[in-house]
Amino acid sequence: MKKSLFTIALLLACLTMAAQNISGSWNGKLSVGPQELTIVLNVSDSGCTLDSPDQGAKGIPCKTLFLSADSISVDVPMIGASYAGRLSDGKLVGKLTQMGYSFPLDLQPGEAIPERPQTPQPPYGYETREITFTNEAGGATLAGTLSLPEGCNSSTPVVLMVSGSGLQNRDEEIFDHKPFAVIADHLARHGIASLRYDDRSCGKSTGDASKATTADFSNDAAAGIKYLKGLKQFGKVGVLGHSEGGLIAFSLAASGDVDFAITLASPAMRGDSLLVEQNRLILQLNGTPATYANAYTDAYTDALAAVLAQRTNPRSTSTPQAFIDSIAANLPEPMRENLVTVLEEPNVWLDYWLAYSPRTDIAAARCPVMAIAGSKDIQVAPSNLAIITSLLPQNQHNRTRLYDGLNHLFQHCTTGSPMEYNAITETISPEVLNDIAQWILAL
Repeated sequence: MKKSLFTIALLLACLTMAAQNISGSWNGKLSVGPQELTIVLNVSDSGCTLDSPDQGAKGIPCKTLFLSADSISVDVPMIGASYAGRLSDGKLVGKLTQMGYSFPLDLQPGEAIPERPQTPQPPYGYETREITFTNEAGGATLAGTLSLPEGCNSSTPVVLMVSGSGLQNRDEEIFDHKPFAVIADHLARHGIASLRYDDRSCGKSTGDASKATTADFSNDAAAGIKYLKGLKQFGKVGVLGHSEGGLIAFSLAASGDVDFAITLASPAMRGDSLLVEQNRLILQLNGTPATYANAYTDAYTDALAAVLAQRTNPRSTSTPQAFIDSIAANLPEPMRENLVTVLEEPNVWLDYWLAYSPRTDIAAARCPVMAIAGSKDIQVAPSNLAIITSLLPQNQHNRTRLYDGLNHLFQHCTTGSPMEYNAITETISPEVLNDIAQWILAL
């Protein structure tokens, strides 16, 4: 009898273990100082990957050290981290270790699916067309979406949308937010047409982006304006540019190619100054001690100057590591590694960006301009808007505005950190959407 009971108990234990299966996706929040990061661990028999949606990182390969029905241990070499967890009450209870520090990280079953209530859903109530236009000189064919409001006619204004830095699709999609789709939807519902397109070599667009600079992307946008004018079915033809796209909008405004220009979080500083200010704000927001923050900013300035000097003079025999050692010997190793990367990685876009200043184009704008920024933008500091305001030529239709509490994406936010973008459900402030549409219609 005792043997039978023991056998039954053993069988039940085996069945319980079999029911515990940690395959699938698990998500949780990792507390890092004042911020929280969403972490997703994807577990399968063929291997594991790690996602950090708040940082825009997905599918980071993991090396499985141990995997059972109720426990897992993995290394994540790409980020120098490891995770170990054990199933308890339906959750993986464990720790993530990185750079010698351990952080509690409990994961619950399922993917981290973000809410995006502003993303347009069909039926739209307006027409959309898939189109292409060509920048022949640049060897690029750009694919995009033309949104046409109900009753569109020869007096309907149309806007070409130009995305920020980095290759982006026509929706300027980031962290599952689709700002350009949201803007296009709002404009169409207010009688304004728009064209948004995939950057060259991105999405359905062709062309070589490996050596493309802001000037090349500007030529792509100019081809889009030419395409819209060639349709001969709209009234005023304008441009809306976000971040780097704002620089392009000012370029088109200065050339006289557009009837109006809208810039969202556009830089006004020269590229090197903008990046130094960006790094300073990020370090400040992250609570980096002033001694390190100031030393890093100074060294970063010197590193960028070295990159600029290299354009006209060959680099000295000093290696990047030796150069950084000479200007930043007292900085922590991760900071020094970042500086070495700036010097080591050849980047045609960055070389152009560092030396480019939009001041001339801003001062030469030949059409009405709406320039806006968010007070909590740490990617393009709000001080850039003040420069734009001071440089713009007099025009009764010009409008500049700093929106309180909005970040670089024009979301209502807490700190302005890019780490918040994914966690915020709002894609873009409704007030900004309304202001853009009303300004265009008032021209």
